[in-house]
Amino acid sequence: MPSSNRRTFLGASTVLGIGTLLGLSSIQERSAETETPDETADGEDSLDDWLASANDPHIPQIRDFRFDDPPTVYLNVTGSKSFSPPAIKVEPETTVTWEWTNSNAEHNVVATDGTFDSGTAVSESGTKFKHTFETAGTYRYVSEPQAEAGMKGVVVVEPAPSSEYPAVDEWLVDTNGYDGSITEQMDDELVEITAGAEGNGGDLAFDPHAVKVSAGTTVRWRWTGDGGAHNIAFEDGDIETASISAKSGVNFEHTFNETGVYRYACEPHRAIGQRGAIIVE
Repeated sequence: MPSSNRRTFLGASTVLGIGTLLGLSSIQERSAETETPDETADGEDSLDDWLASANDPHIPQIRDFRFDDPPTVYLNVTGSKSFSPPAIKVEPETTVTWEWTNSNAEHNVVATDGTFDSGTAVSESGTKFKHTFETAGTYRYVSEPQAEAGMKGVVVVEPAPSSEYPAVDEWLVDTNGYDGSITEQMDDELVEITAGAEGNGGDLAFDPHAVKVSAGTTVRWRWTGDGGAHNIAFEDGDIETASISAKSGVNFEHTFNETGVYRYACEPHRAIGQRGAIIVE
């Protein structure tokens, strides 16, 4: 399936499989809205319920494309009567493209609130439909001929978080709860971060997500023992990778003597948002 997006849906699902083998037995869906468990204020099903009833060969989650190329959503890949990916998040003013991939059945793309409509259902492979989302909101849609069979999707339109550190914002954009806030601990010689904190649909987060410290500060990661096995692997700088472990307690620490931005992740759960950042000034 052709794609120009840098963070591909299929690539993320591969890493998710590794997390499952290391003790991640269930991953809850992440919702972009604070809806009630059963229905929204206007009586619609919650976004969680909407996605739970959508056909999707992978674990349901909202794929965040706010720092990626404008996304393409593919219709009926391998005859699955699904949109792939079925749930995406983009910034306002983003143009989303839908592309037909299979000619055995007729499909269209129709917003449930009437915002966009590709027209009469067609079956021609390579057909494309585009829509630019100008206003923030949650836009559910279906393929009308297969709607009852679960061919549903959603586009969540929301501005990306913004701080003084663009590299941190892009790294943490789809990390549970990150809103651009940086925890400042500049005067502390020792800073502790929790690994296996609540977040990302389980105990699969670092707390705090991003912290600013002074040069010479030692940062210590303390495992909760929850969320399966975790490790610490850095994207920046020549820093050793901590071993994967499910044992609670302090399993890794490092003293940051050079200024800069240091991004890191738990490798088993990186794709679902267990990432963090250290800013040294």
